[in-house]
Amino acid sequence: MNLETRKLSFIQEILKIQSEKTIAMLETILKNAKETSELENIEPMSVEEFNQRIDKSLEDSKKGNLTEVEDLISEIEKWS
Repeated sequence: MNLETRKLSFIQEILKIQSEKTIAMLETILKNAKETSELENIEPMSVEEFNQRIDKSLEDSKKGNLTEVEDLISEIEKWS
């Protein structure tokens, strides 16, 4: 059975589910699979790139281009 056929079969089975709990579990599994897939695609940076980021961060710090922790927390709380 090829991938497209398997997906269609899976969708048909999902449509038959009547349990809210089962749907929630499947949503969690799908979310976790997506997150894992995204993490697998992250490529490490080179030492040169890492050092450039450190230099830029130090320069930003000297110039006062910073975000206070309290401001950051307030901004994050607005996300949800």
